[in-house]
Amino acid sequence: MKVKINTVHTRNCLDLMKNIKDNFIDLTVTSPPYDDLRHYKGYSFEFEKIAKELFRITKEGGVVVWVVKDRINGGYSLTSFKQGLFFQEAGFQMHDIMIYKKKNTPFMRNNAYTNCYEFMFVLSKGKPKTFNPLKEKTVRSGYEALPYNKKADGINKKQIGKLNKEKVKTNIWDYAVGLGGTTRDKIAFKHPAVFPEKLAEDHIISWSNEGDLVFDPMCGSGTTCKMAMLNGRDYLGCDMSEEYCDIAKERISMFDKQKTLQK
Repeated sequence: MKVKINTVHTRNCLDLMKNIKDNFIDLTVTSPPYDDLRHYKGYSFEFEKIAKELFRITKEGGVVVWVVKDRINGGYSLTSFKQGLFFQEAGFQMHDIMIYKKKNTPFMRNNAYTNCYEFMFVLSKGKPKTFNPLKEKTVRSGYEALPYNKKADGINKKQIGKLNKEKVKTNIWDYAVGLGGTTRDKIAFKHPAVFPEKLAEDHIISWSNEGDLVFDPMCGSGTTCKMAMLNGRDYLGCDMSEEYCDIAKERISMFDKQKTLQK
């Protein structure tokens, strides 16, 4: 069976992936229904089978971005770490462990600091074939006296050097959440767990090029698919819930209508 791309499929992702050829997907950006923290329309999450299939269908040099967090109930479940270790068993390299920091998280804890992050595991099949580093402005730029050849005695020798206007971002990315932060698409919030469009976009830009195929096997409200299309990539989405697939399709069609009006 041939799998149609630039489409959101209402199917179990394992059934869909069985029909995808080996070494076919350039980039996967997804967030699984981790630790039963939310109700996902009765979805059965077979993690180990999914991890193995993702490795098979990912191209050599391709990347999987796995956004996940742990249940906190008397302590962290550490499910994310267990999944990271299994991905290595399945053949992936843990290329980076990144942090998604929420700027305005409302969830307070009465006996510990407020939890405001999720992990973003960047898993590669061999050496990543693409890295388009995102940059941010530096605090200072121009020429100034900079220390060099610093010794243990703490004496700084200085010479005139140039500070760049930009630097490569760190691997901790922060995003506002909620309407206007996560997305302006009100319909997206019919899904219980929407991740920020900018998060998906930043990974899509970082680990793929225009014309590449971006996959989300648990696409929910369709954020990854929408941002892949907006950035000139092909997309492939899948979700068990017909309701969520309808949301994803509507968000994508909203963009298509805007694009048509602009022509």
